[in-house]
Amino acid sequence: MAARHEEIAEELRQAIDRADYAVGSLLPAEAVLAARYGVSRGTVRQAVAALTVEGLIGSRQGARRVVLTSRRSQSFAELCCFAQWARAMGREATGHVVSAAYRPATPEDSKRLQLAVGTPVLNIVRVRGLDGEPVLLERTVYAEWISPAVERIDPECPSVTRRLFEDEGLVFAYGEYLIDAVAAGAQDAALLGVRRTRPLLRVRRVTTTREGRPVEWSDDRYRSEAVSFGVRNSSDNNALARKAAPPADR
Repeated sequence: MAARHEEIAEELRQAIDRADYAVGSLLPAEAVLAARYGVSRGTVRQAVAALTVEGLIGSRQGARRVVLTSRRSQSFAELCCFAQWARAMGREATGHVVSAAYRPATPEDSKRLQLAVGTPVLNIVRVRGLDGEPVLLERTVYAEWISPAVERIDPECPSVTRRLFEDEGLVFAYGEYLIDAVAAGAQDAALLGVRRTRPLLRVRRVTTTREGRPVEWSDDRYRSEAVSFGVRNSSDNNALARKAAPPADR
């Protein structure tokens, strides 16, 4: 029989999955949850700690817990957090910064990040991996207001999204995505370990805060044999999902 804090943790997971607590929203206070479930605040604290370890919620000292994602971690709405998606599959996410430099915002940066052309923006090229195998190449441009915080993050940090929440209280709440296929160029091929011209799945995304303020835009390129995208339709939901490919035969 499951311990009471484990039962409460599962009920909270299900509530997050149903969007009773939406991404970016606050969980009720410990005292409220303790009264609701008829347990001590210590029991609630154990349940909440389990969700924090799983990456479903984030915690900052002196602040209530914020919902960062759900167990539908591969849903299109949550594509911005590669590390949480990997963790939901029981995989280890890695990240490695190839280059990071400030440059003047281009007209495309200006349009996507809603800033003036020529504004200094931080451009980062990062390789993401699953269990040590490179599967994703990100070329991300960060808006000038968040760039200093991003610059302070360890280049090997597996989750920039979570680090920005823990350090800055920033929640990536909304995203717009465009998916197509491109041929791997020389840099793509070298960093992802594929041959030139090999097809890659490209996701161009813009993510914003709850208030609609642009945080970043990125050109993400996946090895096509490692990741696929699928759609599930229903009257209540039309979610595009990112899925890991099955292990290749050796």
